[in-house]
Amino acid sequence: MNPNHDRNDADAAANRPMSVSEIKDSYAEYADRMRRFEWIDRIVVGRYRRDRFGDVEGRVLDVACGTGTNFRYLPDTVDLVGIDVSPEMLANAEDHLAELAIEGSLREMDAQELEFADDSFDAVISALSTCTFPDPVAALREMGRVCKPEGTIRLVEHGHSDVRPIARYQEWRADAHYAETGCRWTQEPRELVSEAGLEVRDTTTALFGTITTFELAPNRCERR
Repeated sequence: MNPNHDRNDADAAANRPMSVSEIKDSYAEYADRMRRFEWIDRIVVGRYRRDRFGDVEGRVLDVACGTGTNFRYLPDTVDLVGIDVSPEMLANAEDHLAELAIEGSLREMDAQELEFADDSFDAVISALSTCTFPDPVAALREMGRVCKPEGTIRLVEHGHSDVRPIARYQEWRADAHYAETGCRWTQEPRELVSEAGLEVRDTTTALFGTITTFELAPNRCERR
């Protein structure tokens, strides 16, 4: 057996990104299911969302907000704008806003081409999203572009485990997982952040290296 076979499978998944339209089609099928099983996310990832998003202020952009999972972890004083490529996800997010009595607005939008002016937001947040963007570096640079120079970008991401048995399982399942969910299970979030040119203020890892969180500064992001 080729010892590089598993790693090559993981690379293959990373190198065949779905198009935006394919991602929208996938989310149309999974949006309601993701909302129903959000309680699992609260148990597993909720603490990391709260730690990173719980103190943001001002005008806040939630990129790839999905069903609105991040909303409950934000201060109720923020001016929230959520964007997602999927109308089905946004319909669930709208219900979430109403249930939580949060003031906010939602827009259908591609994270790789944000329809906002430079320096529009005091904070930009996103969770478990870069794994699905066709071009995650472009999306991260857009987050930097729309964030004020003195603002903050907060991410909670998942990726390749640093525990070898878990990593090998991820590598073995990478192609199948991507085909089923559009999620690059073996991505390296730190490499993406570095390539995007964002300055890391703080970062943590958890859950055997599968969860990486960031506080980033936009001031070193490559501007268009």
